[in-house]
Amino acid sequence: MGLRVLVSDPLADDSVAAMRQAGLTVDVKTDLSPDELAKEIVNYDAIVVRSATKLRAPIIDSASNLRLIVRAGVGMDNIDVDYARSKHIEVRNTPAASSSSVAELALGHLLSLARYIGRGTVSLKNGSWEKKALKGVEIEGKTLGIIGIGRIGQLLAKKAKALGMEIIAFDKFISDSPLRELVTMVSFDRLLKESDFISLHIPFDPKEGAVIGRDEFALMKDSVRIINCARGGVIDEVALAEALASGQVAGAALDVFAAEPPDVNDALFSQPSLSLSPHIGAATVEAQGRVGKEAAEIVIEFAKSK
Repeated sequence: MGLRVLVSDPLADDSVAAMRQAGLTVDVKTDLSPDELAKEIVNYDAIVVRSATKLRAPIIDSASNLRLIVRAGVGMDNIDVDYARSKHIEVRNTPAASSSSVAELALGHLLSLARYIGRGTVSLKNGSWEKKALKGVEIEGKTLGIIGIGRIGQLLAKKAKALGMEIIAFDKFISDSPLRELVTMVSFDRLLKESDFISLHIPFDPKEGAVIGRDEFALMKDSVRIINCARGGVIDEVALAEALASGQVAGAALDVFAAEPPDVNDALFSQPSLSLSPHIGAATVEAQGRVGKEAAEIVIEFAKSK
């Protein structure tokens, strides 16, 4: 097939092997600087990236032979998708491969917020015994509001319902519940007012900006706990820091941030009721295997079609 493929972020070894066994020339070159990538990419017909590689317009302009970009993962905010397509470059991703892993992480953060697992770990390691201070809440019978009821939101809804939670959801693209026996669709404002826990599963739209900010926090219960395993920027982090400091929000869990890695000297990170993970939603053995397999299959099928 003769396709030349650059893998610029770590990918499962068996996925790379599968592409090579299909007759493709595959080079794995990770940690390239933007300047290095601009020089290298001219030699390839296809590139497979994760989230670290940024394919902006200047890089795409350098890719005179590029015909395919595969994002091994879901979000494509590290790629100038419209610009690439305007250059007749096909852009694909692997949206379903890591859904379960992300949903499980969101559920894990929900439980951690309810029972202060992260805070208890840190305080014990620092020599404190905060038994009285860490009185949590049960999640059974509580209302989980899911913003974005796509693949991940639906999986989270099923898992949380099995633990006895009531599920409501808002999605600006969906009016009818995709899980009628489990999920009640409501307005955005109603979700903010009625939820005990809120989990976001939506992309970040630079034109729209943060979906949750000061006005939205003002509508929520004082006991609300918020989880974001979606994309950095969908929550206004300055407003979140203020809401946590004032007690307007009882707790928050973040796997994603407006800037990654974030500035840990920011006021947000001084809040004790904050649970954190370093963008690891898809970072499971199983998800990485599926992501790599699907990415390899996309490249191989593309090569066969040409």
